[in-house]
Amino acid sequence: MRRLLPLVFALLVGALSAVVPVRAASAAADGTLTASSVAVGSDLRFTYSTPRPNAKNWVGLYTDPGNGPVNQVYVGASTKWAYASAASGSGTLPTSGLAAGSYVLYFLYNDGYTWLAQPVKVQLTSASSGSLKIASATVAAGTPIQATYATSKVSSTNWLGLYHNPGNGPVNQAFVGASEQWAYATGSSGTAAIPTDGLTAGDYILYYLYNDGYTWLAQPVTLRITGSGTPHFPTGAFTLRNAKVGAAYSASVGGLVQGNTAGLTFAKTSGPAWVSVSSSGAVTGTPTAGGTATVGIRATTSTGSADATVSIKIQTAALVPQVRAMSWNLWHGGTVVSNGLEKELKFLLDQDVDVVGIQENSGAAAQLAGALGWSYYQNSDVAVLSRYPITATTPTTAGVAVAAKIDLGSRSLKLWSAHLGYTPYGPYDACFGHLSVQQLLDREASSGRTGQINGIISAMASDLAASASTPVLLTGDFNAPSHLDWTAANPRCGYGAVPWPSSTAPANAGLTDSYRAAHPNPAQSPGNTWSPVDKTFAGGYGYDSHTGEAEPQDRIDFVHYRGPLSVVSSEALWVGTPSQSNPAGNAWPSDHAAVLTVFQVN
Repeated sequence: MRRLLPLVFALLVGALSAVVPVRAASAAADGTLTASSVAVGSDLRFTYSTPRPNAKNWVGLYTDPGNGPVNQVYVGASTKWAYASAASGSGTLPTSGLAAGSYVLYFLYNDGYTWLAQPVKVQLTSASSGSLKIASATVAAGTPIQATYATSKVSSTNWLGLYHNPGNGPVNQAFVGASEQWAYATGSSGTAAIPTDGLTAGDYILYYLYNDGYTWLAQPVTLRITGSGTPHFPTGAFTLRNAKVGAAYSASVGGLVQGNTAGLTFAKTSGPAWVSVSSSGAVTGTPTAGGTATVGIRATTSTGSADATVSIKIQTAALVPQVRAMSWNLWHGGTVVSNGLEKELKFLLDQDVDVVGIQENSGAAAQLAGALGWSYYQNSDVAVLSRYPITATTPTTAGVAVAAKIDLGSRSLKLWSAHLGYTPYGPYDACFGHLSVQQLLDREASSGRTGQINGIISAMASDLAASASTPVLLTGDFNAPSHLDWTAANPRCGYGAVPWPSSTAPANAGLTDSYRAAHPNPAQSPGNTWSPVDKTFAGGYGYDSHTGEAEPQDRIDFVHYRGPLSVVSSEALWVGTPSQSNPAGNAWPSDHAAVLTVFQVN
């Protein structure tokens, strides 16, 4: 036993589990921690980084709930522990003799209990009944993964599923989201080939699962799929998270390189002396003066190299004086468009985004966070993605929303991401069906949206009450227009004022529509987010007779706010001229416009 010391860790758990803090920390937890669930008897592997290295920093494993230092003070002994003394590295904890169940991993400072990262839940599963091996841990995209399997629990529907790591995989032996590729593995032993055509470069995990379900038959196997072509950054110049004079700084570019990443390493080519760039892409140091640091970074692989220029804004007062907040529907996680992940990364970097409320997530938040070195919290449909640490989370609310508390340094921010029901759709009922206003409102209720937004507002009550000190954002694809757009002064489809409930409910709760705060006149600035792709109605929704007519354009994606924030700007954004007939080739990876609002933090 580690002198009866307990532990707290910050982790992004592999295969679609998100950062799961036990309770918000009072001190900054500015490092990272990652780990994957394992079967009892196998070593629990973790990776970590911190801008506060110490010879006696340590990682501790505790039962959940148990003796862990939830409030950064000693409660009881850890189950297993190991020192983690470097600025970044990896280690293992043995699990022999432990019971299967839920545990929490902590990353702690100097033989004490101060968190160096957010604690993360991991699952120890019962010992597996089989084995799974792959021929190579590195596979080029387009080359099948050669897997060898064996089990004593034979079924004609046993199967192998390939997932992004982290991503949608059944980390806790339960469905989270769809696999990228799969194949049946039906015998007591055998081999199978898992195709990788069309998959993006990155880290993946292969599961061997029982009887068309999610019970593990063996320990999952991790692997890396390398892209084809010359290595490159999604964009050649971008900004990392802010730094503060005299405070230890840490960011990462290690997951950003696209193309063939075999043998990938990083090096600093230019920049101020205080900045270091590790071979794994960690950008660290302690700035001594305000301003903007410009750093040259080179990524080198076995097939070539790529250069990027990164900027770091060094603050002398508040760490984040302005926050760039976005709502973004990713259109099935960007999978409809080729190279969707890289296009998403490029847009986030080019727009210098700080926080994002994501809809139609499909595991993309985990992939984006892994590439960017950011924090995230997600379910299969909605997510919060943040450049700055997430310190607390609110699980699925009203079936359609999640929330996360984000540490901006001198102030925190609570961000909600919501995705309301999509059918029936009000603009079709109005522009095609010509229903009365009361019928439109009745249809909103029958869609579930009215109940959903009221449930979300109710769940936000404590956050709204505390918004004078902790500002609140409600982002989302509401699948409904705004009463601020459908007005007597701005008639649409023959209608004057329509009090669409999904916009009146936030307004009645004291939330402000940031786009309309920046653009009060809907006739001059419609701000339509549906749809830069769909310009012609494709049928359905009970209105097939209108197929081929112009698609009603409207503003259905929002960034609402309440608290000490001022709107600097707000825009509906997309890239290029997206095609409706051939979306795979679009530069824009969504069918919605994103809404990006810049706030001054007061």
